[in-house]
Amino acid sequence: MNLPNDSDFFGWVLYLLDKYKLIFLHGAGVTLLLAIVGTLIGCIIGLLVGVLRTLPLKPNANLFVKILYKIMQFILAAYIEIFRGTPMIVQAMVLYFGSKQMFGIDMSPMLAGFFVVSINTGAYMAETIRGGIDSIDIGQTEAAKAIGMSHWQTMMNVIMPQTLRNVLPQIGNNLIINIKDTSVLNVISVTELFFSGNSAAGAYFRYFEVFFIVSIIYFIMTFTCSRLLRWIEHKIDGSSYYSLVKSDMMADPCGHNPVKKHGGAKTWTK
Repeated sequence: MNLPNDSDFFGWVLYLLDKYKLIFLHGAGVTLLLAIVGTLIGCIIGLLVGVLRTLPLKPNANLFVKILYKIMQFILAAYIEIFRGTPMIVQAMVLYFGSKQMFGIDMSPMLAGFFVVSINTGAYMAETIRGGIDSIDIGQTEAAKAIGMSHWQTMMNVIMPQTLRNVLPQIGNNLIINIKDTSVLNVISVTELFFSGNSAAGAYFRYFEVFFIVSIIYFIMTFTCSRLLRWIEHKIDGSSYYSLVKSDMMADPCGHNPVKKHGGAKTWTK
């Protein structure tokens, strides 16, 4: 393509899209990889932290167990408050440069990006999971304990399946937020979509056109993930229409016997 005129906005958009399409695709791929993997790992972290925060302390526990329990709860609460109370861009800078300066750990930008997105998402998901657990009626926990189930058995078999269904929309929200927030990782040289767009814009100083393209790509990614997660929610919910199926061996309380009619319908006869 020939170089467009300075005033030809859409001409520049098409020109830059054609010239730097591979750079944009690579940046979008890195963004999706960071967001999806970071969200999955963050959900696992949040699940573990959320369950541990709801772990009850037995009244007859000894002093050592009580002290250990208090220390664990303090550490988990501090983790949640610190990573929810500081921006991801600051966390990335502290982790990437601080790990090298203080501990001599030379992390790659991508590894640091995965780590930051995961632990940041985990802090938010921990509170989401805790709230989801607390929203389940206490009677279900009491019923599970009444039949001899331990705390972990109750969590894994009774509480968590309901909790995960309730917090699924929030998991989707975190994924969409992470797709957008990975743009801050350009400060540690992660070649995600924003970084790629900035590199392309600097070649011709056409920042408006380049970031117009970048914004469209972000919207396509977030909109697609949003629709896909909504579809998954509907699949988990199942059909909206249910019908009661009666067995042929089922008897009417009045002593009548079921007799099939044509078309599969039943009537009750003496």
